[in-house]
Amino acid sequence: MFYRGLSCIVVVFALNAACADDAIRHSFFIAGPTMTGIIGEQGEEVWNAGRPAARDGFVLPGGNVLIAWADEAQELTRDRQVVWRFKCSAENREIGTVERLANGRTLVTELGPRPRLLEVDGQGQIALEFTLQPETDNAHMQTRMARKLPNGNYLVPHLLAFKLKEYSPAGMVVGEMKTDLEDLGGRGAENWPFTAIRLDNGCTLVNLTHGNKTVELDAQGRVVWKISNEDFPQEQPFADPCGGQRLPNGNTVIASYGARGEIKVFEVTRDRKLVWKYTGKHRAHEIQMLTTNGKPLDGAPLK
Repeated sequence: MFYRGLSCIVVVFALNAACADDAIRHSFFIAGPTMTGIIGEQGEEVWNAGRPAARDGFVLPGGNVLIAWADEAQELTRDRQVVWRFKCSAENREIGTVERLANGRTLVTELGPRPRLLEVDGQGQIALEFTLQPETDNAHMQTRMARKLPNGNYLVPHLLAFKLKEYSPAGMVVGEMKTDLEDLGGRGAENWPFTAIRLDNGCTLVNLTHGNKTVELDAQGRVVWKISNEDFPQEQPFADPCGGQRLPNGNTVIASYGARGEIKVFEVTRDRKLVWKYTGKHRAHEIQMLTTNGKPLDGAPLK
């Protein structure tokens, strides 16, 4: 999900984990199957939403937490009061994305018989909507982390279509990037795009779930950077990478949703060095890194 700012709430975990480099400490928000909340840099639980299995989410600048559950999107105060909500429509089956936009609206995606992208206002009313084109009837596998781009369009990963599609506000597909490229192993590698982040340099950072790799694609959709378990023969940290974030220092944080071993979330450098890892008990679906060594990350996080 790569966007400025994060299927589902984000639980924040910090360093209850052992670090690959003890000089680095993070706190972060995680949306995961067993917890949704915030973990501090020493591994302490700072906040718990009281409900697990969020799909997407953000800690907002004012301190409230925006979360996508399967059945609805919510904004919660730290005392768990719901101050905004949007329920999934009866005709669809689940919500996949939530993102607070610069215009004050909230981006939401619904999956099901009529997959759609919405902008919802502060009163919970739909201000914009259009139909998505996921190329599958499998609701759960239609989309994941959709994000609004600076140009006003929307970047939407479609897993089983093996494509990132860029939609205009009118719902027209104005660009596509494929993830079943031959130099990534073709369709047989199951490189399902999950999180896609448009970077300032015009490239797009993509986590590829069953393909167990993270790649950067240029504006023409060509692979310009790739990292996978081949780069870490001992640690093998990639296990269904879902959530991700590009940090201001150029490093990339990746959430291995399918992890059953030690590493659940990890940070890598551009030259493929593992510099931090979270090894606590909670797996992460989506993440938002909040602080590093006591300092808030500069600007809106890139996710």
